[in-house]
Amino acid sequence: MVKHTKMPQWQRNLYALWVGNFITGAGASMSLPFLPLFISEMGNFPKWELTLYAGLAFSGTFLSQAIVSPFWGKLADRTGRKPMLMRAAVGMTITATLTGFSPNVWVLIALRVIQGGFSGYVNNAYALIASEVPMEKSGQTMGTLTTGNVTGTLIGPIIGGYIAGIFGYRIPFFMFGGLMFLASITTLFFVKEDFKPLTNAKSEQQSPFAGIKHVRVVWAMILSSMLIQAATTSINPIISLFVKELMHNRGNVAMASGVIAALPGIATLLAAPQLGALGDRIGPRKVLIAGLIFCAAMFVPMFFVTSVVMLGVFRFLVGISDAALLPITQAVMTLATPQESISRIFSYNQSAQAIGSVVGPMLASGVAGILDYRYVFLMTTGLVLINLAMVVWAYRADYKTVKVGKK
Repeated sequence: MVKHTKMPQWQRNLYALWVGNFITGAGASMSLPFLPLFISEMGNFPKWELTLYAGLAFSGTFLSQAIVSPFWGKLADRTGRKPMLMRAAVGMTITATLTGFSPNVWVLIALRVIQGGFSGYVNNAYALIASEVPMEKSGQTMGTLTTGNVTGTLIGPIIGGYIAGIFGYRIPFFMFGGLMFLASITTLFFVKEDFKPLTNAKSEQQSPFAGIKHVRVVWAMILSSMLIQAATTSINPIISLFVKELMHNRGNVAMASGVIAALPGIATLLAAPQLGALGDRIGPRKVLIAGLIFCAAMFVPMFFVTSVVMLGVFRFLVGISDAALLPITQAVMTLATPQESISRIFSYNQSAQAIGSVVGPMLASGVAGILDYRYVFLMTTGLVLINLAMVVWAYRADYKTVKVGKK
């Protein structure tokens, strides 16, 4: 007689939160590529003004997210991660839907800022799973959870572009709201959390880093998340313009740009679980350092590419390195952080990523404006090398501290 073993709760939560991450990624990316076009329909703006408004609408979400994330993280450590997942899902349901009704650009920008303040579904999904997953499976599990958001981010612009082309730019926002409502229902009924609130007032008030043994390494992971996000998003403002230059303004530039933009995500989707599992076997430090070296090595040749195909090949390879970076940094934080402060640590990580999403594109726009599109790839290589040096230093310094302490 075959004995059926019951699936552990953390695994059921993983599947439900994968769906939630997929929905969040798809919904959020569904309208972003067309935001400047939506703004252009709201008035007869000159080019500089349209660019300014689009920049405010993009960055406003990440700025407010960076500011409020530590507050939500502290609250999560008191109330549990599931209430924070529900807060984010319901908040984005409302703000995304209202954005579709925006009568002017200032209402649009204000709603985007409010949306950033209520966001954080993906971050809290990581925190909940990190608090439950067995340590020996943390890398593979974080890699699997990452594929949910990445897959949604890949599919979202394709669906959004098709719908917007037929029905207009407001409809993707309504679809975003509808998808987040589905995420709310999925989270409410399928995510279970056995949360034990903090009973020690002193531990609640002290720094979330107080109970962490390898503080330098955890700080390095948070700053690494910021630099990885800055490097990843820095290409976004210039990618379509660079593709247009490589194609000599002939052919379907929009389609080619979409494919080039999607290639890293496809590679990350394929490689993240495998590299996460590798980190579980040989240690996350080796995978992270190798990923950073490989990432820098792939950005340098982009400076010399002469065709869209060459650019696509290196973009795909960068996606493989991305699979060795963000999931691994989250796995390291999971292993190093006590349960009572894990939400606050992950909220700092989310703030760092949000700052990276603002700083990266701003740096790239400045470099491209002063020099040329190609120099953005060299700037990004510099960010990756700084990241590599910081991670190596943190691990060595932490190792020496532990060694001296043992003596």
